[in-house]
Amino acid sequence: MSAERKHREEIVRYGRMLHERGFVAAMDGNLSIRLSGERILVTPTCVSKGAMRAGDLVIVDLEGKRMAGRRNVTSEIGMHVLIYRMRPDVQAIVHAHPPTATGFAAAGMALTEPLVCEVVMGLGCIPLAGYGTPGTSELAQTLVPYVPHYDAILMSNHGVVAYGDTIEHAYMKMETVEHFAQIALVTHLLGKQQPLSGVDVEKLILARTKYFGGKMNASMPMMARGPESPS
Repeated sequence: MSAERKHREEIVRYGRMLHERGFVAAMDGNLSIRLSGERILVTPTCVSKGAMRAGDLVIVDLEGKRMAGRRNVTSEIGMHVLIYRMRPDVQAIVHAHPPTATGFAAAGMALTEPLVCEVVMGLGCIPLAGYGTPGTSELAQTLVPYVPHYDAILMSNHGVVAYGDTIEHAYMKMETVEHFAQIALVTHLLGKQQPLSGVDVEKLILARTKYFGGKMNASMPMMARGPESPS
């Protein structure tokens, strides 16, 4: 199997998973994988991610211009191009609208409290970018301050974008964001949060370095730290 064919099947698979889990509805969302030769394999516009076929995908250059494929390119290709240009380590991108995380984005609330140790280790922090009109350069520009430092970003009144070294890892980061948002929502409903202490967060930083090493974005900031443990 050629690398391109494999990547086409991967995008179809994870697009279907996004749809099945309710992370996208109707024709929402988009996915992409970086190919060799400065090309990007990306989902087209106006296609349900739950019914997408490998032949529906489009290949574009790093300007977002279509090179191959019969369908039109997603209107949000500018966001993908921006991330690939700013992060040479990123090989795949997933954009979706998971309900709970998107609810936080619509409420203007970032997911920055260190409430769950696995999230601190895996993502560090999930910031909130300002609003930008979908399908315009304005949308991509809102992400510029965050892309170098984070692997998942809430997009105000819009959704979530996550990226990684493989489409599998990008998708798993999307799942992690939604799972954490659900947990954070429960703490808000209970009227109480108990963030990890600064000491505990520092320990997680060391553990993340041990387990992930250079594979993680070294400049990624940590979540807002809770109160220090008493001495």
